[in-house]
Amino acid sequence: MNQVEKKKCELVEKLGIFLEKKEQLAPVAARILSHIILTGKQGATFEDLVSGLCASKSTISTHLNHLQGLKQVSYFTKTGDRKKYFILNSDTMLKGISNMIEEWEGEKELHIEVKEYKEDINKTLKEEDRFDLDFHDSFIEFLDGAIASVTKLKEKIINHKQ
Repeated sequence: MNQVEKKKCELVEKLGIFLEKKEQLAPVAARILSHIILTGKQGATFEDLVSGLCASKSTISTHLNHLQGLKQVSYFTKTGDRKKYFILNSDTMLKGISNMIEEWEGEKELHIEVKEYKEDINKTLKEEDRFDLDFHDSFIEFLDGAIASVTKLKEKIINHKQ
């Protein structure tokens, strides 16, 4: 196994653990997804997944069908070749980004409400008992920047698809 293949195997495990937690996937399904992500647009064949993940055909088939059912992976075929080449469904990434933006916007609104409440309460408190609002200001500013950056990334992905 050369260095590139070794690094890919290590990343499949690391990314697999991350996806397992984030997407609440079974361990093998998460590793299939990470293998497909790291293979890229050339696609991973069923045989690639069986050999690369050292799992049985039945196990790979079960989890691959599950990922297809979740619409996280799709496949294409090549003329004259009966193999299916599995790739990440492009909508999966966009859906994840949209969910992230929605979550951050909700968190931002909550911080704004808490900050407004604390501002109102501060008017009734002595100077030494007042809430420090710097954290909320900084966090809201951070979320604005993160939302703007990820929204820009989402637009690039959408424009690249067309």
